Amino acid sequence: MTELKFETLIIDWPTLKDNEGNVIREGTVDGNYAVISINRPDRLNALTEQVTGEISQALRHMEVDSSVRAVVIRGVKEYTKKPAFSAGADLAAAFNPHLKPNIPMHMALAMRIRHRDYDEFEQFSKPLIAAVDGYALGGGCEIVLCCDIVIASDRSRFGLPEINRGIFPANGGVTRMAARVGINRALRIAYFGEAFDAKTMEEWGLVTWMAPAGDEFEQLVHEKAKWLGDAPTTALFVIKKCVKFGTRYTELGCIMEQLGFGVNQASFDAKEGIMAFNRKVKCPECGGKGKFEDGTKCPTCGGRRKIKDTPHFKGI
Repeated sequence: MTELKFETLIIDWPTLKDNEGNVIREGTVDGNYAVISINRPDRLNALTEQVTGEISQALRHMEVDSSVRAVVIRGVKEYTKKPAFSAGADLAAAFNPHLKPNIPMHMALAMRIRHRDYDEFEQFSKPLIAAVDGYALGGGCEIVLCCDIVIASDRSRFGLPEINRGIFPANGGVTRMAARVGINRALRIAYFGEAFDAKTMEEWGLVTWMAPAGDEFEQLVHEKAKWLGDAPTTALFVIKKCVKFGTRYTELGCIMEQLGFGVNQASFDAKEGIMAFNRKVKCPECGGKGKFEDGTKCPTCGGRRKIKDTPHFKGI
């Protein structure tokens, strides 16, 4: 199976198998998730129309790939200057040649085109994790705001510094930041162009988990992405839609939960989860004996020899 090739991204895929279990694509990820790495380290992974367009294209491909059940977006691990998720828009990059900077309607259209990409990031049907190691500024921070889970290293910095260039974060950054950290904090971030460390953003609610840069950060990203990749996909899909969009209108959100429950109950994972709850298996700790050789009772099964089974979710 030939995978897509990108000029500004590096993609790490999970292994893909057919219905008979034959390997179609040998993966480089140990888990049911993919990794999209922005690959412009010499520009601190600055964003252009091509970069965001390629991320959108990759996500569209992953949305229908059954082997991909969660996605991580990050900057490349190997950096040439400083570590960065993305330092924001590449202001040296040219606009679409058909759009003129001195015509307001053209600039509104240019932003409408960019919004299509950011809306796709936010509306991606599967769990989307931002793994932030270093700078997440401007447009880079706006990508983070579109993600469901944010895992940051302790050397990361977040901010919307556009005001220092006489512009403002118009890729949805002002609106989404207010939804994530509150109106007062969003105004401070956008008005003054300050950059904040990962600890502060964790306290404010944008960062989900934080870890020391290096192996501990990488392990945390893998652990959370693998967990989501093994989780019941349909339930995650419904939760994501209800939380991200239903909360905008409470009554609509409750109706989405009702409809989503109906959709989820028809899935294999819902049936498997309930059956596993009622299913008993031999305790792996004591081998089904209920006690150990020294006569002490097994703490896992409490001497009952069997425990509830763990569900084996298959995804979509």
